[in-house]
Amino acid sequence: MDGGTRPQAADADRIDPRRLVTFLCMVFGMFMAILDIQIVSASLNEIQAGLAASANEITWVQTAYLISEVIMIPLSGYLSRALGTRVLFAISAGGFTFASLMCGLSTTINDMIFWRVVQGFIGGGMIPTVFATAYIIFPKSRMGLVAPMIGLVATLAPTIGPTVGGYLTDALSWHWLFFINIVPGIAVTIAAIMLIDFDEPDWSLFRNFDWIGLLSMAGFLGALEYVLEEGPRNDWFGDDTVLLLAWVSGLSAIIFFTRVLMARQPIVDLRAFGDRNFGLGSLFSFVVGIGLYGLTYLYPVYLGQIRGYNALMIGETMFVSGVAMFLTAPIAGRLMGKIDPRLMMIFGFLSFAAGTFWMTYLTKDWDFWELFWPQVFRGFGLMMAMIPVNNIALGTLPPERVKNASGLFNLTRNLGGAVGLAALTTLLNDRTDLHLARLHEQVTWSRQPALEMMNNMTQKFSSFRSDAQAMALKQIYGMVHQQGVVMAFADVFLILTFLFVALAVMALVVKRPVQAAADAH
Repeated sequence: MDGGTRPQAADADRIDPRRLVTFLCMVFGMFMAILDIQIVSASLNEIQAGLAASANEITWVQTAYLISEVIMIPLSGYLSRALGTRVLFAISAGGFTFASLMCGLSTTINDMIFWRVVQGFIGGGMIPTVFATAYIIFPKSRMGLVAPMIGLVATLAPTIGPTVGGYLTDALSWHWLFFINIVPGIAVTIAAIMLIDFDEPDWSLFRNFDWIGLLSMAGFLGALEYVLEEGPRNDWFGDDTVLLLAWVSGLSAIIFFTRVLMARQPIVDLRAFGDRNFGLGSLFSFVVGIGLYGLTYLYPVYLGQIRGYNALMIGETMFVSGVAMFLTAPIAGRLMGKIDPRLMMIFGFLSFAAGTFWMTYLTKDWDFWELFWPQVFRGFGLMMAMIPVNNIALGTLPPERVKNASGLFNLTRNLGGAVGLAALTTLLNDRTDLHLARLHEQVTWSRQPALEMMNNMTQKFSSFRSDAQAMALKQIYGMVHQQGVVMAFADVFLILTFLFVALAVMALVVKRPVQAAADAH
């Protein structure tokens, strides 16, 4: 009996080499798509100069990509079932590659924005398709090998985006931020056409395609992404465009959710949220998005504004988190089948919280080595948490529900990033204003330390400037403003610490996946 069951178990656990190669090609395509979210962030000034764009126009290089991608991600589940994985992924990879070429060849800001929309929309189909494929074609017992791949790409790509962008722009030009996608993009497209054979298309789904649902979803998510991107820069609802699109998003949401409940074939099936683990996993993914994209934003702002670093120096400093993630991924993969994934999540969230709490002691003088360990804790924590979160959310769903659920799961991470960036930017601005007001109360003519500093600086400048007192005042104001900003950064990191500690506590209510429990024995 034992002799017969062991070969069967071995066959069930076996990973087909062809499928593994195919999956690795798909993962690389996903890597390109996620990397492009952040790769231009460190080089917007160079792109702005090259396209002769205004400060308001250049932000659309990022915003256009994010808006179109956030619409495609939930739609991809429907399209994957209708077109089949091979057709959808090949179109996504090929279209993304062509749009990358056109972005690099753009000579006006309007051309660039148009092709970034195409790039984000078509490329967005690769991300959830890879997640879904992992949980459909591989045995659950081997997810300890597969899950680290997608977890690593999902967290590493946005983290090293500014680093890669800084190097490319410094060594070549901003055009190569897009040209770098061409050769690997062609290779991934060919591999998708030749190797993907996981499923068959269901063309009948197009007979009852819900166009109203699609348009309302685009209005809901696209307008919401715009509000979250532009709100912090434009005084939120004090800006007429932000207010208008907030209304568009709200009204579109009402139509969208009505269609989801009433349409024969809804564009997105929300029933996956009825699964407790998927719902909690999506919530965790949302908050991980806040931490992932939030710190990818906060560190460069600190290094640029306070330390005066250029794009290349910022990228080199932030590379520490990427290395930590890369080294942690195989460890997390090995632990997945050996210990309770809830313990991994708790440990990961608390590790991330330790890194952000360390940053609450931030000063204006912190450099590479002061930021080293907080970034190690951040990278280690994200990877330890993200891999079991992916598995808990998607690993226990029936195969027929995974494609749709993968789109929703990835949407929550992207929305978490958008909400996080908007909230953190607003918090940073508000706390800066608060600290500046308090500091200005302390730096007055009635305060002896302030008078002594003023006199010392005036004497210092009097030897070579006729306006020594004005220069001294300007210097003191700059010091006060810098200190206010640093204190605001510390406050934001403290809020993130509380958020991830709360997430660690919430992980206790997750039901342990049956498969994970079995594997542990």
